[in-house]
Amino acid sequence: MGDATNDPIAELIKNYNELNSSHITELDEEPSALEFMRFVARNTPFVVRGAAANWKATQTWSARFLEDHLADETVNVAVTPIGKADSPTLHDDGSLIFAKPWEEDQPFPTFLNYVIQQEKTQSSSLPSEVRYAQTQNDNLRHEYSSLFSHVQHDIPFARIALQHPSPDAINLWIGNSRSTTTLHKDNYENLYVQILGRKHFVLLPPHCQPCVNEKPLKPAQYHRAADGSGLELRLDEQGEDVPFATWDPDRPGEETTGYSGLAEPMRVTLEPGDMLYLPAMWYHKVSQSCSDEGICVAVNYWYDMDFSGPLYPLSTFVRSVNNSRNHR
Repeated sequence: MGDATNDPIAELIKNYNELNSSHITELDEEPSALEFMRFVARNTPFVVRGAAANWKATQTWSARFLEDHLADETVNVAVTPIGKADSPTLHDDGSLIFAKPWEEDQPFPTFLNYVIQQEKTQSSSLPSEVRYAQTQNDNLRHEYSSLFSHVQHDIPFARIALQHPSPDAINLWIGNSRSTTTLHKDNYENLYVQILGRKHFVLLPPHCQPCVNEKPLKPAQYHRAADGSGLELRLDEQGEDVPFATWDPDRPGEETTGYSGLAEPMRVTLEPGDMLYLPAMWYHKVSQSCSDEGICVAVNYWYDMDFSGPLYPLSTFVRSVNNSRNHR
């Protein structure tokens, strides 16, 4: 399909590839508000190396610091068997379903020590599960508010350019290398800042929707088994299907569409202190490498996208055209 003559979807993807580099733009300093707005208008990502090198978080946070600072706090933790939350997952009947993590509150020192011990050892005393602090509910201004003064309260060039007095959400992420984020997209302009460890991003622009084999998946969630034996996956029989990407750019031969071969993923690794601009509606898959202490920590700033511009309706149009072709 993707190589067919006069195929407008294939032509769109090929034209984009010819006019745009698959290598991310790297900046040595933060852009001005005007320069940033040009990236937003083009819906193009960039990375600023060392943008947060002088933040208090980057200079002072460590596993010991976080454990001491949050010693009396209880935090929400996402728990999965293999580290994939909000992810297409193979059900017992052979079908793909959309699996959400089990969530529970844990004392922060208990959570952090588990994450570190799992990363640095192969201890048989640990349960076979992965724990990740990943609440995406503005947790740095609420659940982790005692740490908020250690980071910037907003990103000045984004605040000015996007005319938002403050971000819609500021989130803290803490985990180890076993936690990965499956290919997905968000309706936010995202400024992502690495604090400890490294993050590895695989990026695809919004018009690559025909490449990612989006399917309606039955929703499900992990639960603690009643006998304490581990996690079990339960279907939500009343829940609505979740449209979600099933193609993985790191396993390009599986769950393909006729257009998957046309995708040219952009890849970037964030070092401590680096800042990534991830434009609204870009597909992204994220993995991570830990610091020497055995943890990975990052902060991101979400600014709501402008739905009145051309990006959202054009992306919706591409999705509709692709879906209509698939149902012929």
